[in-house]
Amino acid sequence: MKKTPPPSKTLNFNFKFFDYALFTVIVTLILVSLTMLYSVSSIQALNKYQSSVYFLKKQVLWSFAGFIAMIVVIFTDLERLREYIPFMVLGTAFLLLVTLFMPAVRHVHRWIPLGFMRFQTSELAKIIVVLFIADYFDRNFSKIAASLKYIVKPFLIVSVLLVLIALEPDLGTPALLFAITLSMMYVSGVKLKYLLMPVLLAIPVFIIELIRHPYRLVRLRSWLSPLDHMKDETYQLSQSLIAIGSGGWFGVGFGASNIKLSYLPELHTDFIFPIMAEEFGLAGAMVIIGVFLFFLFRGLSIAKHARSHYLSLVAAGATLLIVFQAFFNIAMTAGLIPTKGLPLPFFSYGGTSIMTTLILCGLILNISLRRKTTV
Repeated sequence: MKKTPPPSKTLNFNFKFFDYALFTVIVTLILVSLTMLYSVSSIQALNKYQSSVYFLKKQVLWSFAGFIAMIVVIFTDLERLREYIPFMVLGTAFLLLVTLFMPAVRHVHRWIPLGFMRFQTSELAKIIVVLFIADYFDRNFSKIAASLKYIVKPFLIVSVLLVLIALEPDLGTPALLFAITLSMMYVSGVKLKYLLMPVLLAIPVFIIELIRHPYRLVRLRSWLSPLDHMKDETYQLSQSLIAIGSGGWFGVGFGASNIKLSYLPELHTDFIFPIMAEEFGLAGAMVIIGVFLFFLFRGLSIAKHARSHYLSLVAAGATLLIVFQAFFNIAMTAGLIPTKGLPLPFFSYGGTSIMTTLILCGLILNISLRRKTTV
């Protein structure tokens, strides 16, 4: 029978160790993101919904709900939560399966309608994958070097979730979770040669997806030669690059973006970074990147000084997930990787997205309360 550590070890809060610097950064990011969202979305909201604050009001409510969820997670006993992780994995798989039968929105099945909002189940999968990988490799830490089966088993379980997400269809989230899974396995002590196996297995899956959905092959070709497709497949990317280039060193000024005048689709969701780069220039863009690098440093420092191996893996996984997603989004909008539907953490419009990000932040801050020493 699996033993759960006594509550006294996990409920030992020590506010001397709480990462106030990271908490301040998180709160600042929320406030800045709301200000930026209003600047980016006000014209579109006014034209479409006759209210310049339509998107802002919704995001404020979701951010508040996410902040409350973060506080709850900070004071949650993560060790006791481990008992329920298998049920969380099964529940997430079920919800992902149900999502495939929900009404399509823009030809994809990614949301479960809840009346007041649409719940994106793949966002829940991000949290569950981090918790599952951390729990599994902590329990089997002494066995992963002895037998390959202890590495294959968790990867197969995660693959079920990734396949269900890919069927929505969505390749961006599976690619992100694939990278996070490999990173957490490496942090857990899995040898690099064993990590090559899932990478090699992923290549034919990627090729099959290109064949199964020809439009993805068209997108890939367009990304490789964007100048030949500026008016069709890569219109979004070309407008994104124009916005980034228009910002110069210090930008055109807050609220003065020209690209946001409906030239760039999805500008308040996946493509909010180019507008920030246009309004605040290269200097502003580097500040955003620097903040995420600071987030990476603080999160991994918390992981390094965590009270247990399991908590260390959770902190590392949650940190890498937020930072990887941020850099994937920035790279996508800069044309460095093919465009995929990955929001920019904190900044992109979306209820499930901001709540997921803040819950992950709650996990990191939770572990900072219980670490062995200050960073």
